[in-house]
Amino acid sequence: MSEFDHGLVLGKFYPPHAGHHHLVRTAAARCRRLTVLVCASSVESIPLADRVAWMREVHPEPGIDVVGTVDNVPVDYSDPDIWDAHTAVFRAAVPDPVDAVFTSEAYGGELGRRFGATAVTVDPARAAHPVSGTAVRKDPVACWGHLSAPVRAALAHRVVVVGAESTGTTTMARALARHYRARGGVWEDTRWVPEYGRRYSEEKYARLQADRPGAPFDDVTWESHEFELIAERQLADEDAAARTGSPVLFCDTDALATTVWHERYTGSRSPRVEAVAARGRQHLWLLTDHTGVPFEDDGLRDGEHLRPWMTGRFRTELARRGLPHVLLTGPHEERLRTAVAAVDALLARGRHFADPLPERG
Repeated sequence: MSEFDHGLVLGKFYPPHAGHHHLVRTAAARCRRLTVLVCASSVESIPLADRVAWMREVHPEPGIDVVGTVDNVPVDYSDPDIWDAHTAVFRAAVPDPVDAVFTSEAYGGELGRRFGATAVTVDPARAAHPVSGTAVRKDPVACWGHLSAPVRAALAHRVVVVGAESTGTTTMARALARHYRARGGVWEDTRWVPEYGRRYSEEKYARLQADRPGAPFDDVTWESHEFELIAERQLADEDAAARTGSPVLFCDTDALATTVWHERYTGSRSPRVEAVAARGRQHLWLLTDHTGVPFEDDGLRDGEHLRPWMTGRFRTELARRGLPHVLLTGPHEERLRTAVAAVDALLARGRHFADPLPERG
């Protein structure tokens, strides 16, 4: 039998971390049902809906209900009127009676009093999980081990290698992943995402050859919906890898590149494929130049004569969209040095989080 009927955990979860999850699990173990209230202010830069979704994913257990509310009331723990205003926001979001509130904060006693509930303090020294939302916002990399999969997916820097056929995109993506894994620590989990379109092409060509042995790859025909499928799968593979990787993820092509390949094979643009590409979370593009790279025909490529056109199209699209990109030229070692310098600069800039409302009193 549970110690409490209805428990409450509330916080900004900006962003959620292991300490938050420990608090929720501790409370859930002592309550028949638990409400987790995510309180976000309008000045914060992670949307409320994202934080609610992340908490629901990490805590899907029956009996745990995650809800969200916007709380733009100033923060002053010494002002009774401000406490009244906060309490009104909390009670509007959680109208059912609460008989226990669980916090790791000094304000827990007053919060319990205002709900007419028992105040339970959980690990106020953060001994179980030495992390805080402030620390995560200041340095996500240092706190990476305290972040859950959906938060990692949202915060990882995503670097895409794009280029014409046989210009070394796969080689570069693999080399970059190896380079950062070699740094050790949190970077050991650095991953790279293969090009799904390549696999799709191989399977499509194999089906054609099963029907028509000896048929050349040029006989493969393409329809617009296939590129939408490829773009969707590329995004899904990327998101899956980001959930379990390091603070940087390398991608051999992306959905944006798929829009260019759609143009190449169908002769027109596709609003549907471009809509998929618009959902991407990439931060830097590395364009592999075709100049100086021997063309290798592996049976699934169009031909060397198309490479200048493809390189030009990628450069035009990246520039037109105002996307940060670097052209990789020269031998592989030079390209890798250029790429690492660009990625290091991206990582050095870090992630920016808007400050929450200041606390007074």
